[in-house]
Amino acid sequence: MLIKAENISKVYGSGASQVTALHRANLEIASGEFLSIMGPSGSGKSTLLHLLSGLDYPTAGSLSYDGQEIYQLRDRELSAFRRRRIGFIFQQFHLLPVLTARENILMPLLLDKKQADSAYFDELTELLGIRDRLAHLPHELSGGQQQRVAIARALIAKPDIIFADEPTGNLDSKSGAEVMRMLKNIWEKMGRTLVVITHDHRIAQMAARKVVIVDGVLSEGEQKGAEVL
Repeated sequence: MLIKAENISKVYGSGASQVTALHRANLEIASGEFLSIMGPSGSGKSTLLHLLSGLDYPTAGSLSYDGQEIYQLRDRELSAFRRRRIGFIFQQFHLLPVLTARENILMPLLLDKKQADSAYFDELTELLGIRDRLAHLPHELSGGQQQRVAIARALIAKPDIIFADEPTGNLDSKSGAEVMRMLKNIWEKMGRTLVVITHDHRIAQMAARKVVIVDGVLSEGEQKGAEVL
């Protein structure tokens, strides 16, 4: 799946209060790629992620997935597209507190009225090291375990691409390093496209390709091989 963003911009407000969060960004993301988008707080990286994933609409520009212009989809169609083809991992875990880890992971399938692939579920939870925590409620899990559950939830519908927005932001350095190793392991073993938004240089360097965003302007960073934290 090729993702192609052409001249996408996002402007908030008007007149003297107008703020350009993203300015004419161009980016292609190839199938199976591990890409990091790095920038300081307020640089526009989360805005870019929201636009690339169809969570928000740009002020100008186009975004296509395998040639399909997703901004032209109706709200219901776009919602279904995101649910079936895109996995999201956020800094906040967004787990439902009254559901067990297993129930939280399976929630996207329930919303789509689909049955879980039990073999895939077992493989995923084994890779993430949470097989023995599935009956626990979120408050009974550590921060790192909660983020692993959130990762499993993002992957359960077998999406083509995973967008991770500061996935280690709520974790200590040890738990954060473990989560990133697991994400890298999943990328290597399952062949999913992975896009990680981060302000952390060490995390950005784990990706095979890096782009940098500063003051809403995107530029290609140096390409390096993946490193382990």
